[in-house]
Amino acid sequence: MTLRIGDIAPDFVATTTEGSIRFHEWIGDSWAILFSHPKDFTPVCTTELGYLAGMKGEFEQRNCKIIGLSVDPVDEHAKWSKDIEETQRHAVNYPLIGDTELAVAKLYGMLPADAGESSEGRTAAANATVRTVFLIGPDKRIKLSLTYPMSTGRNFDEVLRVLVSCQLTATHKVATPANWREGEEVIIVPSVSDDEARREYPGGWRAPKPYLRYVPQPAA
Repeated sequence: MTLRIGDIAPDFVATTTEGSIRFHEWIGDSWAILFSHPKDFTPVCTTELGYLAGMKGEFEQRNCKIIGLSVDPVDEHAKWSKDIEETQRHAVNYPLIGDTELAVAKLYGMLPADAGESSEGRTAAANATVRTVFLIGPDKRIKLSLTYPMSTGRNFDEVLRVLVSCQLTATHKVATPANWREGEEVIIVPSVSDDEARREYPGGWRAPKPYLRYVPQPAA
């Protein structure tokens, strides 16, 4: 299965470190980050889980929930969480899915259908593609997917930046330019005519080219 931006994020039932969930019900009216890991007790993933735990408040302020996934069992997640707190100085404060039958990994296209039906005996290398971040909106549609190699830790500051951009552009007819940060200028989208833009932005805009119209970031 190939998932693309704009697709409905597949729903599923799973066991987590905080009990059983149905994914779409768990998301509710929030945004959500689903990020996956090839195996417990792996070094790069240890740093990622700890870092994101430290950032949880930033996401909560923006009505965004966090949930992790690893193919190992939930009881192993609990043991791993102790190492994460010890080494990263942040306790894991969001649920971790135990995907022991590889069901969610397959559902989200992170493992092929013929990958087997058990995490037992599988190595991190065999699960190397289970390294994806999905940003999902309240409409349950995928807004972002990023797949990283095992050797490179994920940039969750970038994920937060994209969340802020997606939330802004969901309510205003603008786009955010390269390397945009919250509070900087945004771009009026091409579908907005100059006449409509004048009504929306009576203060005008700067346009180095007719199709490139910059305005201050609109208020939320």
